[in-house]
Amino acid sequence: MRCRFSISVFVAACWLSSANGFAGTNILQSLLQHSILDTNLPLTEVQAFCEARVLRMPKVKSAAEWDRIAERMRRDTLDKVIFRGEAKAWRDAKTQVEWQETIEGGPGYHIRKLRYEALPGLWIPALLYEPDKLAGKMPVMLAVNGHDSKGKAAPYKQIRCINMAKRGMIVLNVEWLFMGQLRTDGFLHYRMNQLDLCGTSGLAPFYLAMSRGLDLLMAHKHADPFRVAVSGLSGGGWQTIVISAFDKRVMLANPVAGYSSFLTRVRFLSDLGDSEQQPSDLATVTDYAHMTAMRAPRPTLLTYNAKDQCCFRADHALPPLLDAAQPIFALYDASRHLHSHINHDPGTHNFEKDNREAFYRMVGDFFCADDPNFNAQEIPSEAEVKTNSLLQVTMPKENLDFNKIALALSRNLPRQAWLPKQAARAKLRQIVHAKDYPVTTERVGSEERDDVRATYWKLKMGNDWTVPVVELARGEPKGTVILVSENGRKKLADDAERLLAEGRRVLAVDPFFFGESRIPQRDFLYALLVAAVGERSLGLQASQIAAVARWSHKQHRAPVTIVARGPRSSLFSLVAAALEDRAIAGATLHDSFRSLKEIITQNQAADKMPEMFCFGLLESFDVPQLISLCAPRTVKLKKETP
Repeated sequence: MRCRFSISVFVAACWLSSANGFAGTNILQSLLQHSILDTNLPLTEVQAFCEARVLRMPKVKSAAEWDRIAERMRRDTLDKVIFRGEAKAWRDAKTQVEWQETIEGGPGYHIRKLRYEALPGLWIPALLYEPDKLAGKMPVMLAVNGHDSKGKAAPYKQIRCINMAKRGMIVLNVEWLFMGQLRTDGFLHYRMNQLDLCGTSGLAPFYLAMSRGLDLLMAHKHADPFRVAVSGLSGGGWQTIVISAFDKRVMLANPVAGYSSFLTRVRFLSDLGDSEQQPSDLATVTDYAHMTAMRAPRPTLLTYNAKDQCCFRADHALPPLLDAAQPIFALYDASRHLHSHINHDPGTHNFEKDNREAFYRMVGDFFCADDPNFNAQEIPSEAEVKTNSLLQVTMPKENLDFNKIALALSRNLPRQAWLPKQAARAKLRQIVHAKDYPVTTERVGSEERDDVRATYWKLKMGNDWTVPVVELARGEPKGTVILVSENGRKKLADDAERLLAEGRRVLAVDPFFFGESRIPQRDFLYALLVAAVGERSLGLQASQIAAVARWSHKQHRAPVTIVARGPRSSLFSLVAAALEDRAIAGATLHDSFRSLKEIITQNQAADKMPEMFCFGLLESFDVPQLISLCAPRTVKLKKETP
């Protein structure tokens, strides 16, 4: 009887303890869910942060002055953004070209299949549209395309190429990365950032695919170097302005619904572009408004669509570009060389007949002005559009892509020689662009549930960010823990309960990009924009955590430890601990990568974890090197998911 009573008491005690623990977790979950920030604050702060860092158009008084500015921008963009790291060697590599079969096109032209290397081992399939009658020097065009899965076989693109060939132009129709024949997982544009992590520009393959295409065209014995055009829609419009701004061989450019100024992108979410449109540090040396002005005095047609349902709608994208470029063209007495066209029929995201005919008119005005027979009306060519299978170019069994390039680049990384700890920290600060944020506090509320005291804080980081913090305490805490998760603090009730039971004060923090600090729409694209304006999301997150640690250290006269859940939170927490040796006493990282190379071997992409692709981080530091910077403080790595 006594035995049964004892067992019953034990079971009841266990049930009561479990029930109390469950109730405690529910209370903590409620406390952690308490709203601190205004809903739109994370968006308005990241917009203001990025906007303040975009270059404005300078006040220019002469064409000679603009020439100097434009040349500096070209040089800086090529050297400091596009051809960084291993891309310098790619730039100097010899282009391999392999010609294949020639197929019948239609009346007056034929199509030659070929492939060429953008960089050693990365082949681009292409089609050369040649007039049947080749004589003297003839105009040439590079036809690029955007986010269309049909790629070079897209009917609207074929019709444009056919029409120009029938008008006596030699046209190179090139495939774009991740489109058409190159539509493989390794070419997903958000994987270009794997190269960035290794310290080599992920933008370089995009640029080289275009510049090598121009090389190929210019090598044609009938190519007229004074009549070189580029045109394309959407991502092809982006390609057009980039190659046309930085390669002065392009005489006439027609970007169609392909770009807007960074200042426009900041405020119009539809215009936030993929990784290649917002590459690391581009906005520190130039803006798309500057690129448009850099076209002066060469003929340029800016085409936009009135009802564009995708991006770069005419009413908001076009005016700032014209405002920037028109005064520059005027300095060269070349105002007539800058044209714009707004499409109303159909007015959606397109390069259909109306937009194509605007391009034909531009070609007629500047390349064929002496030809009285030139007619800008489209030559009906729908019957000559080929199937995708007929236009297939034979490709090598093995073709490089972003992931394969990154795997090769990462093999011998990091290559940072041993540095004294102080110098290594300085190097890390430089790579992640860390900040020493001063903290201004605002206590926005407090409450007590059972024996748990909760205080709600807004921590203002300098003039840039507001970081929400929930402070939890029970009794007289023995120490303080910063608790973070990439899923947000609302998911951390179990961890908070365990730490409170250990007698710790808990600071549950949502740093930039996570939890209550998450940008409500297209968040990862804003993280890419942060990199484009010369900052790093990883550095912002680490800097905010370090600032919280210093604030707590000052308040409680003792350093904090960090508990982080998830690989992303673990990395920025580890960087914070490596940089802040006084206020951070150690860290426990749950599900951290053991090596940054796992990001590449797992073929991760920037749309899923943008801060992990901090430019050049793996070139100098891997996880073991970061942990060594924390010594003699303890960093524990705990694996909890299979």
